[in-house]
Amino acid sequence: MIEATLTVMADKGMAEFSIADVATRSGVHESSIYRRWGTRDALIVETLLDNSEMLIPVPDTGAVRTDLTALVTEIIAYLSTDRGRALNQVLAAGGDDSRWAAVRLEFWSTRLARTRPIIERAIARGEIAADADPQLILETLIAPLQFRALIVREPFDTHFAAALVDLVLDGVGISAPPS
Repeated sequence: MIEATLTVMADKGMAEFSIADVATRSGVHESSIYRRWGTRDALIVETLLDNSEMLIPVPDTGAVRTDLTALVTEIIAYLSTDRGRALNQVLAAGGDDSRWAAVRLEFWSTRLARTRPIIERAIARGEIAADADPQLILETLIAPLQFRALIVREPFDTHFAAALVDLVLDGVGISAPPS
């Protein structure tokens, strides 16, 4: 069902996505889909989350820098595929009506919550300050990926993930203003 749903989303976009198309593509009756997921939006969110869990696992290497580099590298690999680009554009371009805003919010808040342990483990190990904001750190890492993939549509080079993680973890190194 995940494969059929992803294909319909990538082919039709959010506005034209329908349970009927998913049912046809997967060879099941629409009522089976409604019985399992209840709503079209629930099917979309669960499919996106399951797909991202499968393709972008949450790493646990024992060090925050390698965890975040692995996470960013996996996101880049996903965004560099045809399907990854298409689904990312679908999610971003779904519109601002309340239904799509709710789908987008549920996807991103769940995905950020699932990656939050990377930062929490780093805080527990003393690699990051105890008062660090895990969500802000993760959003700061993910935003440039989304910008590059959706807005400027530039490819990622092989050093982008490590450079981005270094920038976020080390800061920009601004010195104090001259007195």
